[in-house]
Amino acid sequence: MNAVNNLLLSLNETTQLKPDKWTEEHTFSSGMRKWVGNIVPSELLVRSLKSSIESLMTLNQDGNFYKKFPNTIETPDYGDNWGVIANYIEINNRAIAEMHGNICRNGLISTIKLLPAIPPSAKSWANCIILSQIFPNIYGDGYNKPAEEENSIYGIKLNAGYSHNIINYEINISPTEQFIAFNNIANFHGLKTGFRTVISADQIKVVQPDGSDTGFNWSIQEHFNLFLNAHIELVKTGFEAIFIDSAKHIGGYDMGNYTGVGALPSYEQMQYIIHEIRSRTGNTHLSFVGEKSSDDFQRYENLGLSTGTGYIDPNDFHTVRDKSIKHKYSKNYSPGVEVSNDNDEGGRSYEERLRRINNSLFAYEFPSDKLASFMQMEDLFPLRYDTNTHHLMMSNPSYSTDGTPESHWYNLFAHSDGKEYNKKVGELFSHALNL
Repeated sequence: MNAVNNLLLSLNETTQLKPDKWTEEHTFSSGMRKWVGNIVPSELLVRSLKSSIESLMTLNQDGNFYKKFPNTIETPDYGDNWGVIANYIEINNRAIAEMHGNICRNGLISTIKLLPAIPPSAKSWANCIILSQIFPNIYGDGYNKPAEEENSIYGIKLNAGYSHNIINYEINISPTEQFIAFNNIANFHGLKTGFRTVISADQIKVVQPDGSDTGFNWSIQEHFNLFLNAHIELVKTGFEAIFIDSAKHIGGYDMGNYTGVGALPSYEQMQYIIHEIRSRTGNTHLSFVGEKSSDDFQRYENLGLSTGTGYIDPNDFHTVRDKSIKHKYSKNYSPGVEVSNDNDEGGRSYEERLRRINNSLFAYEFPSDKLASFMQMEDLFPLRYDTNTHHLMMSNPSYSTDGTPESHWYNLFAHSDGKEYNKKVGELFSHALNL
């Protein structure tokens, strides 16, 4: 039995699926590509996992409705260099996890529930979901804390499995199989998937067999191997992209602007890591995305990256288009356009976000020349007024007023204005996906 059906059974659900009327009433489309729009996330997050899978079946691009989740799912195929022109949409899977009192869990299942509202890949380029958290965070993993207390997602533990914020350890299915199920479901919807990782040594702890933690050190071969093997195992579950925090500064480059904590891998170490992940998994098409880019493109290409963030002014259509034309033959590496990043502290108007999305999706001469783009969950689903993307990376508050997940989901996002904004985002994607 496939991992998706195993996940359903582990949650005491049946594997028989039926068309979903709610989905039919909220469908956006671009040719055969369909998703739900004009919504707020809580409408999806309160549903059962089975309802979410039925929603994705109802949206199926080939027009067939499968009464059971198929055994064989292929990733959307855009060739080995798909990452150079993809749209990357980071979902903070911890922020949308189930908040039961002070317990935080099931962020991966919450992300599956949100997938029907993510536009699938286009005719000419892929949409790729990036998960903010995979590994346990150093302080308070599996718990939420008051909004003013730090609980950073940028500090991780290796050799300690996966985060209790996102994995359900209470059901009879392994974390590995939960990841496989997630990736199969996302691929079925026409999405590629990836995850964020950190490389700053003082932001990583290594858990020892006796349960104690030691600081990570790139010069210790055991630590190096732990990092490499952990990422290889994740890629084997179906992830196809890795977003590398602070990648611009690998090897001591431009350290005057470095805001991470601790030593970074050498250029040669990171080259080796990227090469070995591709080689040992047999996936020549993996995309490695670097946080921040500069005009030293050959440095990033030789490192093994596909694209990087933050180099191009996203607000000016003609600037983006000119860069697209300039890099149209750069099929191994090119810089990308940011709608927003993980350091976004809010305050940007809906109009500016929509303009940046428009420029990311349409500023080129031909669709095959599109530059990669980078968006956050907030760019599709606006957050409540008193929080922002970066705050939710640095802390893990519950916004529940009664201790239930449903209340947290309802209060995390904007409502009437957020729903109208989501409709406008859907309209932009509906014009773009059939290009």
